[in-house]
Amino acid sequence: MSFFRSVCIAAVLSTIAIVAEASGPTVPPVPARSMAADTLVYELRTYTAHPGTLANVLARFRDHTTALFAKHGMVNVGYFTPLDSANGAGQTLVYLLRHTSRGAAAVSWRAFVADTSWKSVAAASERNGPIVAKIASVFLSATDYSPESFDAPRSGARVFELRTYTTPASRLPNLDARFRGHTMALFAKHGMTNVAYWHPTDSARGAGQTLVYLLAHPSRERAAASWASFRADSVWTAARAASERTAGGSLTTNVTSVFLAPTDFSTLR
Repeated sequence: MSFFRSVCIAAVLSTIAIVAEASGPTVPPVPARSMAADTLVYELRTYTAHPGTLANVLARFRDHTTALFAKHGMVNVGYFTPLDSANGAGQTLVYLLRHTSRGAAAVSWRAFVADTSWKSVAAASERNGPIVAKIASVFLSATDYSPESFDAPRSGARVFELRTYTTPASRLPNLDARFRGHTMALFAKHGMTNVAYWHPTDSARGAGQTLVYLLAHPSRERAAASWASFRADSVWTAARAASERTAGGSLTTNVTSVFLAPTDFSTLR
């Protein structure tokens, strides 16, 4: 299975388990070691809608689900839909929640699923049949260099780019060092906004060898221009070469990119 429905995105969600949805979201499993952890976590979730039902899924989130998430202690960070058909455009919702800990996430999800208001909303929205075919979920922890706030000053519409880097064994620290010391500043230099950087928290989801990050661009056209100027920057080529000499080879085995548009009810826009 893949994160969205395309081969190019398969590597993104080779780190993410996909489960079928029947009448509503299932409660994410929480490893015992994480239950007592008092560590802020993010949860990146992807819903694949049944053909022709994405509008219903979005309406349910807009009118009911986001408020119920907040009621049960989950923070709505951002809601997005892919821009490209190859990545699930027209059939996919990608969203990001924040929890005070993995244990808190489990408590919140149990309360949400048991909420009679949610059960009524789910039943009403599925009167003509299920609207969500699959769910993918991955828990993430922010890197030490991730921006502290998603609310940086901005103006006008933006598009977002979700990127996932898979590293060879033991080279994630080298990749982090390159982003911390060089890449983020170069992204900003070339007009890209650093939104957030994360690592998956579970080994089954790529912990220890995966970097997931989110950029913002004024437009797809500006994104293309920014990437072209970034890759041609002599500072970047020098930083890349130096980091690979230190590590003894390339720092990535796979890189994927998905462009996203924020929904009209997304907090992050």
